Amino acid sequence: MTDRALAVVRAGALTTVQDRGRPGHAHLGVPRSGALDAPAAALVNRLVGNCPGAAVLETTLTGCTLRPRCAVTVAVGGAPCPVTVDGRPVPWAAPVRVRAGAVLDVGSADSGVRSYVAVSGGVLVEPVLGSRSTDLLSGLGPPPLADGTVLLLGRPGGRHARVDVAPQPAPPAELVLRVTPGPRADWFTPEAVRAFTSRVYRVSSASNRIGLRVDGPALERARPGELPSEGTVLGAVQVPPDGMPVVFLADHPTTGGYPVIGVVRTPDLPAAAQAVPGTPVRFMAVRRR
Repeated sequence: MTDRALAVVRAGALTTVQDRGRPGHAHLGVPRSGALDAPAAALVNRLVGNCPGAAVLETTLTGCTLRPRCAVTVAVGGAPCPVTVDGRPVPWAAPVRVRAGAVLDVGSADSGVRSYVAVSGGVLVEPVLGSRSTDLLSGLGPPPLADGTVLLLGRPGGRHARVDVAPQPAPPAELVLRVTPGPRADWFTPEAVRAFTSRVYRVSSASNRIGLRVDGPALERARPGELPSEGTVLGAVQVPPDGMPVVFLADHPTTGGYPVIGVVRTPDLPAAAQAVPGTPVRFMAVRRR
């Protein structure tokens, strides 16, 4: 039994292993996956001295509790949350040394949705198509963590950062998503297209890693019937029959039969990953580049 390992004491509501994902396999029906808030995941890796592609843990709302079997350096970022080691508070968004056998508790998010936990050496699960990411839609990668799971760790590759706290964007009080017209915008009435980019929506509690769902004005179609399935991309805004837009996130399907009214700019998606239910959402029309 290796001592370079990490035991999961409390898995929380949903904790998964994530890295930069597996892009380039959409033609095989495989989503990109990867950390929803990619800048936050990259930052905590830098804080502990990992390479940018090292696998981290992505928690959802309620955090997780971990017990390393060896001394490690950890950093927690993304959604702000309390962090303790053996019950004592330690800094969030900064490297922290944790001795072997100590209990690291990543608490519930104070704001935002997803926190990221990097451990020196990175999490070593078996890669699938070049990535260690959990994909909730296809089932590729490791399953979501459960209490008692033991994760192997890699060997530390670099020195941790020397910072007291690393600045990170606050979770959005209002989510503004820049959107370019989609390939099927003409499937909606002119009034619906105007409403899409002028009315306020709110993040739905039904959102997940597959898509950000919103509540608000239903978008009326100008055409009846359904499309044959066609390719979809990260950030595509698909509109099912209920008229409520769905923004595709990292675990989105690679094809779909509902019309895509627009596509959100990729740099805006990390903020979408941190938007709690009820957050106001505005879709801001921008020109195609």
